[in-house]
Amino acid sequence: MTILVFGGAHLDRRGHIEGPVMAGASNPGRFSQDTGGAGLNAAQAMAHLGMPVELIAARGGDPAGELVARAASLSGIIDSPVSFLDHPTPSYTAILDGNGDLVIALADMGLYEAFGPKQIRRHDIRAKIALAEAIVCDANLPAPSLEALCQAARKAESPLYAIAVSPAKVKRLSTCLPYLAGLMMNIAEARALAGMDGDHNDDAPPCDFDCARKLRDLGLQAGVITRGARPAILFEMDHVLECDTIRVERVLDVTGAGDALAGTLVAKRTGGLTWSQALPYGMAAAALAVASPVAAPDTINPDNLERLAASVPPLRRVSPRN
Repeated sequence: MTILVFGGAHLDRRGHIEGPVMAGASNPGRFSQDTGGAGLNAAQAMAHLGMPVELIAARGGDPAGELVARAASLSGIIDSPVSFLDHPTPSYTAILDGNGDLVIALADMGLYEAFGPKQIRRHDIRAKIALAEAIVCDANLPAPSLEALCQAARKAESPLYAIAVSPAKVKRLSTCLPYLAGLMMNIAEARALAGMDGDHNDDAPPCDFDCARKLRDLGLQAGVITRGARPAILFEMDHVLECDTIRVERVLDVTGAGDALAGTLVAKRTGGLTWSQALPYGMAAAALAVASPVAAPDTINPDNLERLAASVPPLRRVSPRN
């Protein structure tokens, strides 16, 4: 049986600024280009771990689309694109500072809006959903398509996991929360989804555990919230846990770290691990991703994950405020 992935698979461009960032000015640096997208990155992480993965994503009829197809094939992913030959393949352009942290990004993702609910309802795709051991989606898909996927996954009794993508796009998942087996997000995305993104300032930051509780109250049964170098939050039903991050000697690029974590979590959950057992492996995958110049490095393999996951201390239970 296969893990089915719906979502972003596109061209990923990165500008690396050398030295201090100067807003409103020309900054010296270098430029690189690779394939990316939350769906593709997560699928590659799962494929590196030996999981059978099929990718269904919108794609244009251009050289960028051919690069995406080649990247999927080289990773051992079954590539089943929904092609729009008269459109360009989407792209993501990120500007990173000297520490590898995101300064600003531009997402040219208009084609994903064409991946409507009728694509989910196609006979061939419904047949794939019915046979999937697990399904992964990301919030690059339009809200109606995500809702249609929820209904199809529910009918097939297949667990559906989601990747938040961004604070703006994660809100597309608002009506899907009760149907998800789990959602992977960072703290900015979690606050946006919980409606808490405007409720804080530097002097009085919100309690991140309250954010987890709010998402649980909205119907999300399980989720992982990453917080940069701070411990990640895992919540499942009435349990809220903290999981330490893994120290990286040098961060090269944060792009794709959350996707690597998500793909690894789904792979381990599909393999039978509990959330708390799987999360250290996800943290290990994220550490390997940020230490690499590419979003889905082949260093994400079983041996490296076992070694790094073993260094993560036991998860700690915490209590959200009443």
